[in-house]
Amino acid sequence: MPAGAGRARPPDAGERGSAVADFVLVVLVLVPLVLGILQVALTLFVRNTLAAAASEGARYAATADRGPADGVARTRSQVEGAVSGRFARDVSARQVVQDGQPMIEVTVRASVPALGLGGPGVDVVVTAHAVEETAQVAP
Repeated sequence: MPAGAGRARPPDAGERGSAVADFVLVVLVLVPLVLGILQVALTLFVRNTLAAAASEGARYAATADRGPADGVARTRSQVEGAVSGRFARDVSARQVVQDGQPMIEVTVRASVPALGLGGPGVDVVVTAHAVEETAQVAP
């Protein structure tokens, strides 16, 4: 019997270390994919929160005893309570006429940073309208 004929070679001896290479290749694809999904989720969350706050501010400003400045304050307070005050820096409200109806328009502009950490961001602009109430005096 030749020397070494009785020893069996492990079946995976030629693949030693390939698990590390496979792991690196999978991570190179999955990490950017997961981070991208998180960025989209964060941006949509902030956008939906700003839209809800702008709608609330417009409805509040449209009541008979309130004005656009009250709508701006209400919108800022809603944004600060839900996400962060840095998203409430650029809030404006004005009276407009749309289809012959007096309305209040509240606009919120914000920049959502990359994964909330900083750096270049995604600019988000939301606008909400509410029909302005008018007080009528009975004759």
